[in-house]
Amino acid sequence: MTNLKINIDKLEGFVTRESVYAFEQQLALHQGALLNKTGKGNDFLGWIGLPDETDDKMLASIEQDAREIREKADIYVVIGIGGSYLGARAVIEALQHNFSALLSSKERKSPLVVYAGNNISEDYLSDLIDILDKYDYALTVISKSGTTTEPAIAFRVLRRHLEKKYGQAEARKRIIAITDKAKGALKGLADAEGYKTYVVPDDVGGRYSVLTPVGLLPVAVAGFDIRSFVEGARAMKQLVTTAKTIDENPAFKYAAARNALYGSGKPVEIMVNYQPSLIYITEWWKQLYGESEGKQNRGIFPAGVSFTTDLHSMGQYIQEGLRIIFETVLTIEKPKRELTVPSENEDADGLNFVAGRRIHEVNRQAELGTLLAHVDGQVPNIVISLPEVNEYNLGQLLYFYEFACALSGYVLDVNPFDQPGVEAYKKNMFALLGKPGFEKQTEELRKRLE
Repeated sequence: MTNLKINIDKLEGFVTRESVYAFEQQLALHQGALLNKTGKGNDFLGWIGLPDETDDKMLASIEQDAREIREKADIYVVIGIGGSYLGARAVIEALQHNFSALLSSKERKSPLVVYAGNNISEDYLSDLIDILDKYDYALTVISKSGTTTEPAIAFRVLRRHLEKKYGQAEARKRIIAITDKAKGALKGLADAEGYKTYVVPDDVGGRYSVLTPVGLLPVAVAGFDIRSFVEGARAMKQLVTTAKTIDENPAFKYAAARNALYGSGKPVEIMVNYQPSLIYITEWWKQLYGESEGKQNRGIFPAGVSFTTDLHSMGQYIQEGLRIIFETVLTIEKPKRELTVPSENEDADGLNFVAGRRIHEVNRQAELGTLLAHVDGQVPNIVISLPEVNEYNLGQLLYFYEFACALSGYVLDVNPFDQPGVEAYKKNMFALLGKPGFEKQTEELRKRLE
């Protein structure tokens, strides 16, 4: 059963129903191209089958490793960048206590999950080492090649720290590598050192990898139900890979709506959430859509805001700035906790009119009021809703976004599974650092910076 719903009623007056439904036949063809592997980037479509292909043996192995990490570690470091950490972080932060870092290990019942290798900040790594000096920890390093600069530097530093703290033999037991099955620097090191390894399939790109061990192991270490997460994704896969109409297929509806808006002069999509725990869902979505669609001088620019917080900053621009944007609101019908607004005798703040009401109800009315205000301000809204945040529903949500992204990329006539533009900064960085083989570029770039 799928619980996700998508509503495009608030597009009325911006794009016609006919312009949205005009994509239906095209989307059915793109659905077939994805399933038959005949479209662009068809060598990176392994993610489509992951919900069905993730078997009990792999899940049991991940769960066992997660239990062992929980027994020996107060902190668990996930080393990776882009899709190698964003999917896991999105799920973990959506599910965990908002102030997990301040809970004791007994209260959490799982290690505190922290992240490295997603930046090149000397201060960040130094501060992390300060903490790792004081607590028991284990780490997972995620990289197909083992040579991506940010995670490679972090792993080099933290591996040295781990070996110094525990000795080489014990350090080896506290490292798991998720990498290529047969080649690459990390695979070679893992084999030489005897690290436990999991495979990133050759035909799955990083931003589509949350249903591989890349996402599943950290989520399991954090203490959450990866079987339910996979089941949710499986239910969504069954729907979006078989339904042939926009009314039946939520991925069709989302891809059609956003491309109709794009064609009408709305090139910026803002993902909106009303729960702080969903911020990294937005961050994961931004990478998925930005890296998949932003090619050949085309594509919808993905941005994100967290309301009501950002209504007091970005809300002004959304209401009255350039009319080039549309919003996609991710709404949650039922919160995890219950808290009401208390009554005050003097009512100095004037809030007794909401006394006794659930805070979620206040938040919900803020959401509905904002939707109407922004639509009145010429900002169309798509609404995606889930009944509650749990593993099953998050599995549905992330697979929905993935399949809709692939469809949307094909509508734009780009390859949604490569990222050639990412290499530009790397070449310049290597040249400026004096990497062998980049001597000519080094001289040219340094002259430009004079």
